[in-house]
Amino acid sequence: MRINANNLIQPSTLSGDSGAMAMPDQGASFADRLGKAVQASEQGKTTAAATATMSAAEEEKLKATCQDMEAVFLNMMMTRMRATVPKDGLLGNSQAEQMLTSMLDTELTKNMAKAGGMGLADMLYRQLSKTTVKSQATR
Repeated sequence: MRINANNLIQPSTLSGDSGAMAMPDQGASFADRLGKAVQASEQGKTTAAATATMSAAEEEKLKATCQDMEAVFLNMMMTRMRATVPKDGLLGNSQAEQMLTSMLDTELTKNMAKAGGMGLADMLYRQLSKTTVKSQATR
């Protein structure tokens, strides 16, 4: 970058093979240079978009995995909540009842996660999809 006699900043000049200073595309009109810059920018965006997008199958797999993770978290939370409830019920506290309650909790939490749950699956999906897109773009 250079400053001329009127204290105006001029764009950097490039030196050619002969050592003389020359402006890039000096003979081209402003509209031509602008068109080339826009075209180069669009090509860069489409190339980045093509490499950075996940396939639909990968997105569905990631969504399902995030829902499963939320279901596991909800199941752990419900198990801890049930542990705080007193065990003196009408049927007692048999091993069969404990097993059926555990299976019921598992199914309930799976359904809760599919219905939207606490929003943990959505947060995980947003975060992991950004990470996946960034890692694919750097490959």
